[in-house]
Amino acid sequence: MWFDAGVNLTNKRLLSDLDGVMARAEQDNVKKQLIISTSIEEAEQAVKLCQQFPEKLLMTVGIHPHDAGEAPANYKEQLRELAGLPYVVAIGECGLDFNRNFSPRDVQEEVFVAQIELANELSLPLYLHERDAIDRQIELLNQYCNDSTPCLTHCFTGGVEALNRYAERGHWFGITGWVCDERRNQELVSALPYLPLNRLVLETDAPFLLPRGLKPRPKMNEPALLPVVGEALAHYLDVSVKHLAELTYANTERFFGLGENSD
Repeated sequence: MWFDAGVNLTNKRLLSDLDGVMARAEQDNVKKQLIISTSIEEAEQAVKLCQQFPEKLLMTVGIHPHDAGEAPANYKEQLRELAGLPYVVAIGECGLDFNRNFSPRDVQEEVFVAQIELANELSLPLYLHERDAIDRQIELLNQYCNDSTPCLTHCFTGGVEALNRYAERGHWFGITGWVCDERRNQELVSALPYLPLNRLVLETDAPFLLPRGLKPRPKMNEPALLPVVGEALAHYLDVSVKHLAELTYANTERFFGLGENSD
């Protein structure tokens, strides 16, 4: 069985064929999916999806750095209320993105710190985004994040240095279809021997990051393609696909405090 620890199921491309997306995931043994929220509006959409598929879907609530500049004045109160719902298992996707700066850096930092504090308050994990901002991200986490607040570095694509810096903080790592792209996966592949396997989860980040090399080429990425990511990663780690599926499923449940695998 597989657990997709990150899917943008509120994206219109996936929503336009929701029943098909869910059916194909089930057919390919992807039993559970975590919906990533990047804004209040997306979180509200995700709640409806979790209510529609309560046995298969869980969700985060958070504000992405791209959306920080558009966050409502009472965003922290809204996030706190949403986080009380039974489907919500993490705060995020939150963090810093200094690559594109769709929101001003000071606003990104303010909204990020508020979400760190909320995760501390609610004893929920942090679901983290970071691009070209590792120094400041770690600085803010060290300053504001409780040692007891678990952190997942979502869609990790970095090299050995980045992995070690996050691993020193006890972070978990989400690996996506980036690992399937030989044109740009060299840094990530170089870091895989140092990846803490007890803190590894798999994500599609669908509909983005379609695994490379599929024939015929699908129109978009979707949770049903998580086994493709797993097969590629199993190859690089020199473990069986079955072992990786079991490991990452149990890890994901443990990180988000679910079922028999939770601490």
